[in-house]
This record gives sequence, structure tokens and C-alpha cells, in this order.
Amino acid sequence: MDRIVDIASDDLFLSVYRGFLVVREGNVERGRIALDDIGGVIAHAHGLTWSNTVFTRLSERGVPVVLCGSNHAPVSVVWPIDGHHLQGARMRAQLAASRPLGKQIWQQIIRAKIAMQGRVLTLNGQEAGAFDLLVRRVKSGDPENIEAQAARRYWRMMFGSEFTRDRTVGGINGLLNYGYTVLRAVVSRNICGAGLHPTIGIFHSNRANAFALTDDLMEPYRPLVDHVVKGLLAHGIDDVNAEAKRELARITALDLEQDGQISPLGGQVSRLVHSLANSFQSGRASLCLPDAIVMAPDEPQEPERA
Repeated sequence: MDRIVDIASDDLFLSVYRGFLVVREGNVERGRIALDDIGGVIAHAHGLTWSNTVFTRLSERGVPVVLCGSNHAPVSVVWPIDGHHLQGARMRAQLAASRPLGKQIWQQIIRAKIAMQGRVLTLNGQEAGAFDLLVRRVKSGDPENIEAQAARRYWRMMFGSEFTRDRTVGGINGLLNYGYTVLRAVVSRNICGAGLHPTIGIFHSNRANAFALTDDLMEPYRPLVDHVVKGLLAHGIDDVNAEAKRELARITALDLEQDGQISPLGGQVSRLVHSLANSFQSGRASLCLPDAIVMAPDEPQEPERA
């Protein structure tokens, strides 16, 4: 299983030694992990020093390095140049995709997102029958913006009527930022591995967003992060501490079902991205999207109190 490496302590030095990522503080080794076991590196500490070899060796394995701001939201990603052996053909097909095809793909993504929101609400004891109705109302391209209608209802039911999604603040939003950053790293790595370009989005098209496609494909999986955050809050964890990071990083091991097949999130994302590449090449929208959460991660333990 690919592991998410979080670099949170200040003044560390990262290097590569005999196939391992090694983290040191001064002359003391703080940890090491095999490069082949890494699915993404998230760095939001200050004063980090990196060996250039860290970036080249991780890039050779298609591993993104995500640099975060103080609010735990990503501000930069080191992206590998080399990708899938069919990268050229797939990127040309991605660029040439018709607008009707893009609208059909977006319809499938938003239907899957709203359906997952409903399942997560059900797991948390909420009545979510309305979300099944909303799924059926999503048309090609979502012209009625059913996604936004579902979001307004969903956030209120998930985190209370006073909650507002704001990426610039901490608390619940900081936890969500961190969880989405983990998810962004997982999706980005699979986009690279499938030979697609992360900047060429389906719906997200902000000129300054170099990862528009990543943000598109994350949508059906965002409620999984919300589910983990809800569990953290229930155990008294309301900020991005070490326990929260461990639990949110474990989202990569969350089991999902798709067409009767059960696999961890990382494997499911891989199938989605490759199905998108095939959709671009065939001109027919046919995405492998998750149907259900099979088994949630173990509940977090109560944090130790001083």
C-alpha cells in the first residue's frame, strides 16, 4: 500500500540513501521509508532542506511532493514529467475531447459525488433519502448546479448549521484542508501514471490552477475525508495534530466497492483515471466510479491527556 509521508517538524534535512527517503535533524536520523512504498509527500514545516536527489528519485516513481501553507492547503506540487508509455496519445485525446463528452463525464462525476455524500450522511446517522433524488436530477454538464444544492444541504447536515466551508481558517476547515491534500496527492499520482495532464480539467478551468483535472476527479472522494473528520471531531480532535494526520493519511486504505469489486481507495482511483483516459480516446463517457464505502477505518483512539 502506498504511504503518505507527512513532514511536519521544522528544520529537517531530507535525502535519499540506498533506496530510502531519510529524514534527519542535525546529525540524528528521525526516520526512513523505502521510496517504492511512498504514494505522496506532504510538507508543511518550515526551514526544510532537501537534497535534489529526493525530487528526482520520487519523480522517477511518479510520486508528487505537495508543499502546503499554514492552513494545510496545498500551494505547490512538484510534478513528474515522465508518465505512462501512451502519454502522448492520451494527452492528445484529452486536449481534443469534445464539449459534449466533457459534460457527460462531469455528469457522472457529480452523480457519484452526491451519491457518496448521501452514503456518508447515512453512516453518520442522518436521513439522506433526498440525495438519491438529487442524483437523478443531475443532467449532462449539471446546468442546474445540483452539485451546489446538494452541498448546501450536505454541509449543514454533516457539521451543523453554523458551519461554513472556508479554506483559509483552521478548526474543522483545517482538518478538511489536510484530508483533501492527502486525497489530492493520491489522485495526482494516478493521473501522472495514466499519462494524462493535470492542468487540462473537465470542469475546473481556473487559469492559475495547474491541477484542474485533479480537482475534478477528487470530487466523488471528498465525502470520505469528511467522514474521517466527523469521526475525529467525535473523539475530541478538532485541529490538525499528529493523531489527526495519522487518521487522515489512512484514508488511502479505505475500502470501496465498484461493480462488485472491493479495493482500497488508491486502487479505485487508479481505475477511475484509466477509465477517464479510455473515455477520452473512445469518445464515450464510461467512468469507473465508487459505489459504496465497504469498511471505514478503525475509529481513532482517545487522545492522551497531559
